Amino acid sequence: MSQQNVSAQAGRAAATAKGAAAQAGDHPVVEWGARLGYAASGVLHLVLAWLIVQIAVRAGANASQSGAVGTVARQPFGLFLLWVLVAGFALLAVWQVTELITAREAFDKAKAAGKAVMYAALAWTAGVFAVGGHTSSNKQTKDFTRTLMDAPAGRLLVGLVGVAILGIALYHVYKGWKKKFLEDLREHPGQWAVVAGRIGYIGKGIALVAVGILFIAAAIQQQAGKVTGLDGALKSLRDLPAGSVVLIGIAVGFAAYGVYSFARARYARV
Repeated sequence: MSQQNVSAQAGRAAATAKGAAAQAGDHPVVEWGARLGYAASGVLHLVLAWLIVQIAVRAGANASQSGAVGTVARQPFGLFLLWVLVAGFALLAVWQVTELITAREAFDKAKAAGKAVMYAALAWTAGVFAVGGHTSSNKQTKDFTRTLMDAPAGRLLVGLVGVAILGIALYHVYKGWKKKFLEDLREHPGQWAVVAGRIGYIGKGIALVAVGILFIAAAIQQQAGKVTGLDGALKSLRDLPAGSVVLIGIAVGFAAYGVYSFARARYARV
């Protein structure tokens, strides 16, 4: 078979895959599941906001994904809510995979891939708690960092992760300040949602800056055990001068992002 025929067949296969992905993404179950996923994200961010306040007042809390899911599990109807989170995040991950396949730009593909992994991880975490298990985001982050640190050029890899997180953090701040998140919506959601979105994206960006700095510091000092993700970053901020005030501001940002997520559940382009 000639190289030209092979290329033609590969092109047809790619077109078929994109067509199937587009059909899957437009399926009502996936579409409404993605909207449910955005609403689930809203719930999770509101819980995280409450946990951040607890850290700010030194009441003791775990402001991580697993900590937030565990808090949901302890509420009345917690088991039902957990399965709603599992379904929403799983279907939102599926929709992101369809976006990955159909996207044309490399940046859009990378963004969809990252989100698919993130939402799949959230679905898995909620599922673990739903079946009576337990998992720790802090431990997973430590184990991930140690694995990277033990690899060839491990310190460089950990540092690059920190730089990547800083890039994501700055993008969040930019997206919030410039109101770029409106491009994700099919119509204007109302001024209240715009205000919530701006505050939410900027607040999350500030929190992610702290996470990125911890990864970079761990790479420089070769101390993987100090990296505990969002929870560790927030507790490091708390110990700074006026740290509790900064944390309250970040909590407001997370709560605002949660509110915006409910608007996104209704108005998102899916």
